[in-house]
Amino acid sequence: MRRAALLAGLGVTLVLLCLVAVGTGQVRVPPAEVLGSILHRVGLDVGPLPSVAHGEDALWVVRFPRVVLAVIVGASLGCAGALMQGVFGNPLAEPGVIGVSSGAAVGAATAIVTGLSVLGGWTVAGAAFLGGLAATALVYAMSRTDGRTEVVTLVLTGIAVNAVAGALIGLLMFFGDADAVRAIAFWQLGSLAQANWASVGVTAPCAGVGIAIAVATARRLDLLALGDRPARHLGVDVERLRVGMIGVTALLGAAAVAFTGVISFVGLVVPHLVRMVAGPGHRVLLPASALGGAIVVVAGDLAARTLVDYQELPLGVLTAVVGGPCFFWLLRRTRARAGGWG
Repeated sequence: MRRAALLAGLGVTLVLLCLVAVGTGQVRVPPAEVLGSILHRVGLDVGPLPSVAHGEDALWVVRFPRVVLAVIVGASLGCAGALMQGVFGNPLAEPGVIGVSSGAAVGAATAIVTGLSVLGGWTVAGAAFLGGLAATALVYAMSRTDGRTEVVTLVLTGIAVNAVAGALIGLLMFFGDADAVRAIAFWQLGSLAQANWASVGVTAPCAGVGIAIAVATARRLDLLALGDRPARHLGVDVERLRVGMIGVTALLGAAAVAFTGVISFVGLVVPHLVRMVAGPGHRVLLPASALGGAIVVVAGDLAARTLVDYQELPLGVLTAVVGGPCFFWLLRRTRARAGGWG
């Protein structure tokens, strides 16, 4: 009952926050008018329409795609983080461990510096997506020995690949011109400023498929938490499960960062906090982490574009500023509890 209440509470919080976020900005639209605009769009003549000039355009051209993309990105990162922590049996795991973010950054930086335009305006996002998937595949291939993948080897390989990716980004910035350096730096800081309905249309199916697969494997992830050997005795194909979930994490992580750049700590901190309330069961932990991640990114983006008048702060910087101290507190708390999950 408590877990159902948690999911319902997170869902209601997310909806209310989205109504506020959509109506907040240079053109302010009250939540009642935002809701009225939505109802009119679906064919229900109920509620007031935006009374300010260009209110409808502000909502449907600028705000709604941005908020919807924030929900998708946050849900993807939150679910991917919970998935990684379950697969690795390590509360410090997150999508960046397997090279998703760093690979996406290399792909985006390569497209920016070389001036590729294979996909037109989608080239940087497409290169980031492919870079994230390629880095994940490389990490997995390099960590596989005798047909098996050890968790420790995978994590250490991911750290090495992330280091190499950082060096490649530095080289690309060195050889790029001033505009390319600024574009790469902006992409690495993370932002939802380029959100539009087209980017939502690309990321939503990836996120939906990834989250659905993750939730469908919740029972096997619970068995995996008992250890590899007990899970095998209970009928779980541990290696196939790990491979599949790493692929799902790569899909979620690459889709999340392709259009927004690197947004740190969401996939690390949110599952921690959710686990403290919901417990370790993945049937609740995975959807709750997705909802929690969506709330964090929507709230972070709202703060990024409203804290300073006529300026937009980098979203990735805000999440790091808040997530860093939170993670330090979680580490201290875990240590005080003798290494428990929290």
